[in-house]
Amino acid sequence: MNVTVILEHRFVQTPDGAVWTQTMFAYPFWQRYLEVFDRVKVVARILPVASPPPDWIRADGAGVSFIAVPYYIGPEQYVLKAFSVKQAVRNAVAFNDAVILRVSSQLASDVYPFLRRTRHPYGVEVVADPYDAFAPGSVKHPLRPLLRWWFPRQLRRICAGAIAAAYVTERALQQRYPPAKEAFSTHYSSVELPVEAFVTAPRSPTSEMQSLTLITVGTMDQLYKAPDVLLYAVAACVRGGLDLKLVLLGDGKYRGELESLAAKLDLGERVQFLGDVTAGEAVRTQLDRADLFVLPSHQEGLPRAAIEAMARSLPCIGSTVGGFPELLPPEDLVPPGNVPALASKIREVVTDPARMARMSARNWEKSKQYRDELLQKRRIAFYRYIRETTGAWLKQKTQTCRTYANKPGFYDKKPGF
Repeated sequence: MNVTVILEHRFVQTPDGAVWTQTMFAYPFWQRYLEVFDRVKVVARILPVASPPPDWIRADGAGVSFIAVPYYIGPEQYVLKAFSVKQAVRNAVAFNDAVILRVSSQLASDVYPFLRRTRHPYGVEVVADPYDAFAPGSVKHPLRPLLRWWFPRQLRRICAGAIAAAYVTERALQQRYPPAKEAFSTHYSSVELPVEAFVTAPRSPTSEMQSLTLITVGTMDQLYKAPDVLLYAVAACVRGGLDLKLVLLGDGKYRGELESLAAKLDLGERVQFLGDVTAGEAVRTQLDRADLFVLPSHQEGLPRAAIEAMARSLPCIGSTVGGFPELLPPEDLVPPGNVPALASKIREVVTDPARMARMSARNWEKSKQYRDELLQKRRIAFYRYIRETTGAWLKQKTQTCRTYANKPGFYDKKPGF
């Protein structure tokens, strides 16, 4: 049985048909599904390009193909292409395919009415919270309050109609977007942590450390990860006498605005914008050069970047949203959007080497709970349930079709499809 996976990520495609991605959803990610399914069909936005951007990685490969929907960025472009987008997503779902929706996702919302009408079973992998994604300060859009009301409501409907639900959190997302009572439910992160992702021992910060480097990782297409809040907090710490540097990994339409903000705050050479960095060794190299990982997000599912930093034994500061409280203790968390609280927390941590050492050891141990071999067991159980349940549905549908095939009007209106 094949599986159709629908998600919100954007890819590019070269003239030879190859599909490429910058940091997430490269070919090894999709190989997880191939342990249960015969083929993987990925439905997503794909932009045709003449050649792959530098350092991008192949996303397609043996057993993994892509189905493109019309490319758009943002609500305005989506509205202009909504009809063709919805048509493309619906056409991508074959009668005999298993279906998995990675949500929250506009494309998932587009295909949901079709799945509900035809009663085609589907599973959901819940990876983000739209309520937090559209919180004040996270998105700059005049319709933000309306979108914050609409998308969580839609996601609750999608989760309630799924035969199986897998969440990246242990509790947080389940509480806001519960599965149906009879649905199969599990949790696992999308993070990829092979053996080489882990350091061999925790760090040992010392009192001799004078200048410290902070690092953050996240897209700049929106301000979900609150890089602007972090810049303000670092500036406050520097004005207070701390010798800090900040490295930002990630890119997007707000990068220029953030660079201007750093200059306005007189951070100068203290801030480095490295842009998109290829996942894996390149990111780990930057993490190893830093002393503290900070991610004051407005919204999260379970922050993969934080787990990757923890595997490198970095002390981490996060916000109180999403799955962060499942990773870090309360003393390492701050309210989202609160610059004074974040600045105070950074000062608390970087001026206490003993605390940084404790954070390093604790984070390193916690990250081991997200090793590939442990998470894959839960993924396989989820995939198998979807395959078996979809197979039973197909068998029932086939029997129904055979029963009614000779009845008048059957070909005018087939059951289900």
